Amino acid sequence: MGKTLAYKILENHLLAGELVPGTEITIKMDQTLTQDSTGTMVYLQLEAMDVDKVKTELSVAYIDHNTLQTGFENADDHAFIKSVAKRHGVLFSKPGNGICHQLHLENYGIPGKTLLGSDSHTPTGGGLGMIAIGAGGLDVAVAMAKGTYSLTVPKVINVQLNGKLKPWSSAKDVILKVLQELTVKGGVGKIVEYTGEGVKSLSVTDRATITNMGAELGATTSIFPSDENTKKYLESQGRGEDFVALAADPDAVYDETLVIDLDQLVPMAAKPHSPDNVDTVANIGEIKIDQVAIGSCTNSSYADLMKVAAILKGKKVHPDVSLVISPGSSRILKKLAENGALADMIGAGARIIENACGPCIGMGQSPKSGAVSLRTFNRNFKGRSGTLDAQVYLVSPETAAISAIRGVLTDGSTCGEAMPTIEDADFPKNDNFIIYPEGCSVDNTPVEMGPNIKPFPRNEHLTDTVEAEVCLHAGDNITTDDIMPSDSRLLPYRSNVPYLSNFCFEKIDAGFAERCKNAGACAIVGGENYGQGSSREHAALAPLYLGVKFVLAKSFARIHRSNLINSGILPLVFENPADYDDFAIGHKLVIENAIAQLDGEAITVKNLTNGKEYKARGNFSDLEKKMILAGGKINLIKGE
Repeated sequence: MGKTLAYKILENHLLAGELVPGTEITIKMDQTLTQDSTGTMVYLQLEAMDVDKVKTELSVAYIDHNTLQTGFENADDHAFIKSVAKRHGVLFSKPGNGICHQLHLENYGIPGKTLLGSDSHTPTGGGLGMIAIGAGGLDVAVAMAKGTYSLTVPKVINVQLNGKLKPWSSAKDVILKVLQELTVKGGVGKIVEYTGEGVKSLSVTDRATITNMGAELGATTSIFPSDENTKKYLESQGRGEDFVALAADPDAVYDETLVIDLDQLVPMAAKPHSPDNVDTVANIGEIKIDQVAIGSCTNSSYADLMKVAAILKGKKVHPDVSLVISPGSSRILKKLAENGALADMIGAGARIIENACGPCIGMGQSPKSGAVSLRTFNRNFKGRSGTLDAQVYLVSPETAAISAIRGVLTDGSTCGEAMPTIEDADFPKNDNFIIYPEGCSVDNTPVEMGPNIKPFPRNEHLTDTVEAEVCLHAGDNITTDDIMPSDSRLLPYRSNVPYLSNFCFEKIDAGFAERCKNAGACAIVGGENYGQGSSREHAALAPLYLGVKFVLAKSFARIHRSNLINSGILPLVFENPADYDDFAIGHKLVIENAIAQLDGEAITVKNLTNGKEYKARGNFSDLEKKMILAGGKINLIKGE
């Protein structure tokens, strides 16, 4: 029986366990990346582990999220990350260099390698044939300290691509189609592996767009083979020596198969407020738009922006539309300036902003009240843009650009305009934004720590009786944006959990934080896919600080479940989902004999308010049980 590409790479990195779906394995981690929104906490945790040099082949600290410096807080965080990176042998990418995933694709991604990142869109590296996984910050800190990562073996879905995309259809439409078919829960516990003749027609940056938004499926990661297109891309970046040809065996066996005919795809859009709320642009119709934002780690590549420039050239952005463009890297921006494409964009009336995440995370460019905003980003959760009542649609760069000119959502294939052909370009190496930690060590490099940086909260050992009051009864698909909002107002406080916790769940229930403080020990009851979205472990750390002992939900998103366990918070799944309706805010709950119950098939939760008992499952691995007993991963590692 043939092997999938994903399992070939996992097998090549296997340190412990067996490649059997649902079991736990430990793999060698070749590379890590962090970004500044999650990075301060990662490096606080790395410092707490008392290590010298990182054990990976390569680790990079990128500054791309908190680049809006309206006060000292973000700049202090950057200085802290820079100092700790120097101490431990981590490369530091300065603000302005670009977005971590685009930069890693350009400079460091290697087919067949493993990559762990403190950002949910780390699977972008799968476009190069990597096993690239997003994780919570503590998992990344441990990977740097030990060079390993433990995970539950995923199943593998085969997405078979046939045919070739037509003009005005793009890689973004491919992943939107997959999301339409599989939903935001369809990839949980799975790797998405792309095969078929259609793969050959997609460039590496096309593939990276698709693997990037595999995060929205809830997938562990997504991966493409490494082929001639991969070789061509690496050569264009001056890294031809990093090429390795990789593919699944011809007779590889998959757990599921989804067939996508590329030549049947038309321009698509994800409607508010979920990436899987997908329809064709034609079906949605020519709705009036107010803002267009092009960029993010999903669609800020050179090819994407050259298409945008070609569509805009000689035209004018509609008077009622604000068009903002953020290139993915400094090298891309430099090339756009050299070849005249930047002038074409500016000439049409586009606003060019810094090479950073920017509007994608609500860091500037929030639309006006009630606006319709087209974005080439990966998430359109309610309020993520910074404007709670904005209607955000996710589209391709081509759709975004033609719509910006016409002032309405537009299917470019109906406009009678030819889609321009984009010529390939070579990118000379430029590491002027990179700081190498040469000659630095923990002995000669002090840590710079500003007054806003506070120690991360630590849990206590699990007690045999766990009592808690329900402080939130939440619905389905609660996002980490819902749990811990991410915008220009709060991002500067990512290194200050005590302050940040005051805003936990504020968009869902403004009274949550105060209710927790009054209760002392809290529980959260959630619906399906609780904790989807970003990898931010602040969505576990803030509840931990507020006294949350366990979360009882219908199901969990992968990364958030791991982050809860890393913090010593019990993630429990209803054995009978209908029991969810029996709970309400204020109910008093208790888990008795909690330590012994961890080894059982089910955990009994008593509701003292209604007098009933409920069964829940943890499905914890042996390592997860040890972390929960110790009160979290850092306690287990330090033997405390």
